[in-house]
Amino acid sequence: MTETNKISRRSMLTASAGLAATAISGTTIGKSMIVTPANPEGPFYPKHKQVDKDSDLTLIEGHTERAQGEVIKVTGQVLDDKGLPVEGALVDIWQANAHGRYHHEDDPATAPTDPNFQGWGMVKTDAEGRYAFTTIKPSAYMVDDKWSRPPHIHYKVSRRGYHEITTQMYFAGEALNEKDNLLNEVAENERDLLVVDFNEINGVLHGNFSVVLAKVS
Repeated sequence: MTETNKISRRSMLTASAGLAATAISGTTIGKSMIVTPANPEGPFYPKHKQVDKDSDLTLIEGHTERAQGEVIKVTGQVLDDKGLPVEGALVDIWQANAHGRYHHEDDPATAPTDPNFQGWGMVKTDAEGRYAFTTIKPSAYMVDDKWSRPPHIHYKVSRRGYHEITTQMYFAGEALNEKDNLLNEVAENERDLLVVDFNEINGVLHGNFSVVLAKVS
């Protein structure tokens, strides 16, 4: 990565972190469920609509080849601050590919693109507040010489009548988690809410990441 690219990635991430400071953090609502901690949106939320935004990011409509990388399944529930399921919540995810590059025109990385990776998906929760995505495990990537981001998936979850949450899901066991500037912005006693253990089932890694939304008062 060139010096210009390192600076660009750092400056964009720093700017997005500042915007996140006003978002809802992980606070106890009504002494019940803890609202999912916010984490920055980052600079690579898709700018343009794409034809295929379904729950399987490993295969783009009209393509015959699947995305490169290790296939994973991420499931979870969207709950309110009283622990009740939120039906019809929009769960929006985006992430880097298996090489650590986003399918985004502003990503200055020189890592390879993957024309078969969807990179962005959206689903609505069912009556039990559940959602599911099939995707690939994203790679870590360098921001600059002193900072490499661990593998992570960006989330934006919204539903009328609730405060929207923008956050990031991290993978347990990644050494870079301990040094990540953005994960370390989260209160220490709440970081585990964003870190997910994955277990192999029938040859595929499965993880569960649930999100708690605060109701609009």
